[in-house]
Amino acid sequence: MLTRIRDILHRFKILGILSLLNSMAASGLSQQLHDSLLADRDGNNYPVKLLLDGNLWMTTNLKLRIDDSYCYENSEENCKRYGRLYTFRSAQKGCSLLGKGWRLPTSDEWKQLVWLYAPGTKDSSEARKKVYHSLLLNGSSSFNALLGGGRDQSGEYARKDAHGFFWTSTEPDRNTACFANFAKGSQALYIQNEGEKERAFSVRCVKSDDR
Repeated sequence: MLTRIRDILHRFKILGILSLLNSMAASGLSQQLHDSLLADRDGNNYPVKLLLDGNLWMTTNLKLRIDDSYCYENSEENCKRYGRLYTFRSAQKGCSLLGKGWRLPTSDEWKQLVWLYAPGTKDSSEARKKVYHSLLLNGSSSFNALLGGGRDQSGEYARKDAHGFFWTSTEPDRNTACFANFAKGSQALYIQNEGEKERAFSVRCVKSDDR
């Protein structure tokens, strides 16, 4: 009787290990399928990565040439390195032109990245600093945020290599939208309100994982 019980337990143990291995293999295959390239109509290619929030994110800045998008200081070299800068409306359009499901991330989705990539940090200031380094170029998340600066309503450019501003789709009111701000000086990531929609910021597009 004891021998039979041992045999049964042994079989369950083997089945459990096989199940775990299959799960790990499926997860790895899923990651490989989703960590790929996305192309726009101009022929620009964007690496795409499945991040910890379960969404697909571009891991470089949008470069698609559309109305109301700009190269920092009108330099094509800056466009190649940092991507283009978009007004709020053109940012929404640019993401939608990448294909079905692609869109601007919400401010809550940006905030979720903060908590996912700064685990165990109860203090919000500590979390903002930790996630800044994780999401920045060559950080552990492979998100590769760039400090591409911005353009104001009058056409003036500023803050390149000091700040990376990224639009979100969240609109506190008809004139403003929330944005993510990677601030080199304080080494922190802030999610801020009151971004005037005619300003031009960098763009990362997101797509909900539809496995």
